[in-house]
Amino acid sequence: MKSFLIIGMGKFGHYLCKELSSLGNEILAVDVVEECLMPCLPLVTSAQIGDCTKPEVLSELGIGNFDRCFVCIGTNFQNSLEITSLLKEMGARWVVSRASTDVQAKFLLKNGADEVVYPERDIAERIAKKSSASHVFDFVDLGNYGIYEVLPLRDWVGKSIRELNVRVNYNISILGIREKDGSVFMPDAEYRFDGEDHMMVMGSDADLARFLKKL
Repeated sequence: MKSFLIIGMGKFGHYLCKELSSLGNEILAVDVVEECLMPCLPLVTSAQIGDCTKPEVLSELGIGNFDRCFVCIGTNFQNSLEITSLLKEMGARWVVSRASTDVQAKFLLKNGADEVVYPERDIAERIAKKSSASHVFDFVDLGNYGIYEVLPLRDWVGKSIRELNVRVNYNISILGIREKDGSVFMPDAEYRFDGEDHMMVMGSDADLARFLKKL
């Protein structure tokens, strides 16, 4: 269990609270507007109304006690920048700030953010990659690498991983296979593909792009 501070209870902040809470973490939620905090109350350990651009408000929160501090403000970049900077000055271990553009991200990183997230861009990218390739069921972005859930190629059906020499011929790794009756993680070289298998394949963006064109 970890402890998180989430500043800004818009849609992104709310969903972040929901996911972190479901994993059993402790959460302090803060927003300047009381109404924004109300939907999050069942999800968080505690909540506080306050303007986090004011140092005296942040100093009362015990910034150094949180494993991560999230700045989820999406409507006022100036406030997001000020809060990010103040958090780092007050000893925050790790600050994650929300950005909408690359320019915003650069300013946030220069002013104390350890990590920047782009919720809208990341969602759009995920949907685009799933939608533009045939038979893509899910996708995880890992920077310059990714993991895709896809069907095997038609000519793979009935053949084994060893016969196809997947790693050498396609430069991708098969992490797992979802079958009708369960899942196989790190399948051995003798595994033979079924037409209804879902594969979890990992590789570089370039190698995966070449592979997806074959689907």
